[in-house]
Amino acid sequence: MIKTRDDIRNVAIIAHVDHGKTTLVDVLLKQSGVFRENQEVQERVMDSNDIERERGITILSKNTAVTYKGTKINIIDTPGHADFGGEVERVLKMVNGVILVVDAFEGPMPQTKFVLRKAMELKLPVIVCVNKIDRPEARPKEVIDEVLELLMDLDATDEQLDCPFVFASAKAGSASLDPDVPGTDMAPLFDTIIDYIPAPAGDPEAGTQLLISTIDYNEYVGRIGVGKVDNGSISVNQEVVIVNHHEPDKLKKVKVSKLYEFDGLNKVEVKSADIGSIVAISGIADIHIGDTLCSVDDPKPIPFQKISEPTIAMHFIVNDSPLAGQEGKYVTSRHLRDRLFRELNTDVSLRVEETDSTDAFKVSGRGELHLSVLIENMRREGYEFAVSKAEVLYKKDENGKTLEPMELAYIDVPEEFSGVIIEKLSLRKGELKEMGHASGGYTRLIFSIPSRGLIGYRGDFMTDTKGNGIMNTIFDGYGPYKGDIAYRSQGSLIAFESGESVTYGLFNAQERGILFIGPGEKVYAGMVIGQTGKSEDIEVNVCKRKQLTNTRSSAADEALRLVPPKILSLEQALDFIDTDELLEVTPESLRIRKKILDPTLRKRASFK
Repeated sequence: MIKTRDDIRNVAIIAHVDHGKTTLVDVLLKQSGVFRENQEVQERVMDSNDIERERGITILSKNTAVTYKGTKINIIDTPGHADFGGEVERVLKMVNGVILVVDAFEGPMPQTKFVLRKAMELKLPVIVCVNKIDRPEARPKEVIDEVLELLMDLDATDEQLDCPFVFASAKAGSASLDPDVPGTDMAPLFDTIIDYIPAPAGDPEAGTQLLISTIDYNEYVGRIGVGKVDNGSISVNQEVVIVNHHEPDKLKKVKVSKLYEFDGLNKVEVKSADIGSIVAISGIADIHIGDTLCSVDDPKPIPFQKISEPTIAMHFIVNDSPLAGQEGKYVTSRHLRDRLFRELNTDVSLRVEETDSTDAFKVSGRGELHLSVLIENMRREGYEFAVSKAEVLYKKDENGKTLEPMELAYIDVPEEFSGVIIEKLSLRKGELKEMGHASGGYTRLIFSIPSRGLIGYRGDFMTDTKGNGIMNTIFDGYGPYKGDIAYRSQGSLIAFESGESVTYGLFNAQERGILFIGPGEKVYAGMVIGQTGKSEDIEVNVCKRKQLTNTRSSAADEALRLVPPKILSLEQALDFIDTDELLEVTPESLRIRKKILDPTLRKRASFK
């Protein structure tokens, strides 16, 4: 007997990057009385990870819950970046509807389309929240039309097209149902959620069925599975069976040792939970995303879409440079292996494979940002290692032809820069699909381009558009191999000997190109210390001191002037390295180096 549970609503907040999802969740938490009146609350309280706070992006989906007029609203804040799309895909299985947040000036963007398509496929009702309504250049009426056009493009049903629109300013903490009438608080949005999002339904008398949609990890209790109770109920000390829709042979008896529900930002221990409740379960060691917990006498798995495959890979290698082991706490292959496999506990879009060498691991992910966040997390934890240039993962079709991952790149640039962007992306095998006007007097270019054509391009893009361009990319399936791409037209400046860089040596080297290091830095033979203006690599001696004689003092010449070095960030360094180079990553330094440090052996290898 199917029953609905009216005292609960389960909703996910989806949107393009930077349209204000996390700020909106902050306001809903504050206005629902989760915090005390005088409690100090930091901004974007849901972005709990340091990297999320620094970059202003959400990486992991987060669960929270608020109570409004006696109804518990479970809210899931999802990431907006395509690289973390795996997170969005699976949390939508836990909810009965979504709030689509759209910027009142920018309107729907590429990632809006991606996350909305996922919600449409699951037939979820949509509430559209037009955010940042108080921006001076806001254009809510046009944005409504653009959202409706997008829904029609995605073959929305009549019910989905008849979705309610709420106009909000998350920053000001107000919402309204009319774009011309400013709101005073978020009540209109809360009311719309309760009226429009269906209550969860299920059979309370049936056997337990609970699909694990996300995994949390805690050093003390291990893996924590999070999911929604679809049928029946679940309680502490209950014996359940783990089954999986994609693994028919999986059948394992386990015991539920602890059960939690979400309340505000906390997990609260409960004894049992009924249909529609979103719960966290700890004490099951090898629980995975996509597993269904069922009652012992009726094990039926819940269907679950497979997580999208990774498209890009890097090798993580034990650091073997002359400076290895001086700055990191964890440096051995055992440390590296344990840490990478531990990441698989929470990140389902990641793959880690052993290679022929015990010192190298192949790590595959959804994009450069996905892997760079992992690298940054590891160096902050004290790991020291080296990574190779990102490479794409190819597939073969049934005729044996090579297929490669393709992306759609949506680029908004001032008109004067469109020529140089078209030229650069054409060289990288990009194909211009559309060209038109975007908001704010910008030109919009839409390219179909191989994923490898975008590797290392973002730095050039910011230079070519003088920081005024916006580029968003979205995975567009696999297409035929497009041919070879030349990644870098300029060579590297390579240190000739080991030692410490000095001003005199750097002064002579800076005439050859752009330097990445200043004086007083440790260098070694084979380390890349700059970029040349020519296509071939050049070796320079930056440790060379000025020879002193009886007739000439060290201060006789005027002081040498050095151009400030170009300090590369992690992303810039990953973009810069070539296929014969590695990036050495330590908690304190990022150093680019040649894979083969010895110049004679390097020369010999280039002739092979």
